[in-house]
Amino acid sequence: MMRATMQRAGWLGAMAILALSAPPATAQVHFRLPDWITPSGLLELESAYGISTGAAQKTELSFRPRVDMRLPGGATLTGIARLRGDAYDHLDPGSHVKFDLRELYVDLTVGGAYLRLGKQQVVWGQTDGLKLLDVLNPQDFREFILDSFEDSRIPLWTMNLEIPVRDFVVQLLWIPDRTYHKIPEDGAVFGFTAPLFRPVIPRGVAVELRETEKPDRLIADSDFGVKVSTFWKGWDLGVNYAYLYDDVPVLFRRVSLDDAGPRVTITPRYARTHLVGGTFSNTFGALTLRGEVAYQSKRYFITSTPQDDDGVLGRGEAMYALGFDWFGLSDWTLSAQVFQSVLTGSASTLPRDRLQTNVTGLVRRDLQNDRLTAEILWIQNVNQGDGVVRPKVRYELRSNTNVWLGADLFYGSGEGLFGQFDHGARVVTGVELGL
Repeated sequence: MMRATMQRAGWLGAMAILALSAPPATAQVHFRLPDWITPSGLLELESAYGISTGAAQKTELSFRPRVDMRLPGGATLTGIARLRGDAYDHLDPGSHVKFDLRELYVDLTVGGAYLRLGKQQVVWGQTDGLKLLDVLNPQDFREFILDSFEDSRIPLWTMNLEIPVRDFVVQLLWIPDRTYHKIPEDGAVFGFTAPLFRPVIPRGVAVELRETEKPDRLIADSDFGVKVSTFWKGWDLGVNYAYLYDDVPVLFRRVSLDDAGPRVTITPRYARTHLVGGTFSNTFGALTLRGEVAYQSKRYFITSTPQDDDGVLGRGEAMYALGFDWFGLSDWTLSAQVFQSVLTGSASTLPRDRLQTNVTGLVRRDLQNDRLTAEILWIQNVNQGDGVVRPKVRYELRSNTNVWLGADLFYGSGEGLFGQFDHGARVVTGVELGL
């Protein structure tokens, strides 16, 4: 009964969005905010229907209010919140309704430097679909990688200082916020089940999962980062360094023997790593070339052998991404990317290859003076042969109202990063109203 009521509420929400997007009535509103306060917002309804399950996956209504305020001295204050309600609760069990303070930061100039202070997103990198350098903000994986990067990033309390130095910009980051990836629970639609994320437990052995050990020192356990960027002979160049915690907890394993028999104790613990990398991009006529390189000094991977002492193996990981965007045909965008990562040392006991390759392809067509957009994004893991295909059509009803229809089609082995979600293939439809 409650679910049916919430379903009706979802459809009523959609009707409300469409009604709000209609031309305004002649009634006058006399209340007016001061000129230094600018409110705005976004109202969105999105529904997803599971193809393989034959059941609704979500009907979600979200409201994202925003306020921008001009402060004395040329400073500005920005606040963004999000109120989200889902009729089905399959993506994040136990969270039918959730309120988040998404961002709250002050922008100001200090001498010739630019400072953003508060809860915010810091974006390093320029890849599509998959991330390489864009790891400063943790991610909410309630919809795996299907949500937009902006919506899935978890903003952090950060000091972000940018200092112009001749032809360079030096960015300094201090991130004392110890928030990490939000991983879906077991039983959620996009709960991780692939061997890459789950330790090997011999059959019949008791398992004890302990509480995650989180760093708790304000300064010593903060993340720090620096980026130097410049423009040189047509090239946008950047060099990045960060000393940070990997947002994925390491599942350390210990095997013991008591009166009841063998027991496996799993202790999740976050580990430090150094990240060194860079970005580059340039345009050659209708072709844009862009890329990223990165090296993490220590990544921990779950071993595929139950005999390993602690169940994990530490390796350095070198990565690169290379992207090509072509705009040679009017109203068309053709894009391709290749991602590769290679581990230092042997990977014979790991559930992944030492050299891992992913490729992506995007075809987009804009029609009706950009009011209608049709696209298809394809992501493929070369090693496992699994992937996801994402066709989507988006139409602008009015300047502040958009509707869309799409699908997320997973395929491949259940042991792969994408194939593990074969049961999550779905059709998605939504409507969005800017306020």
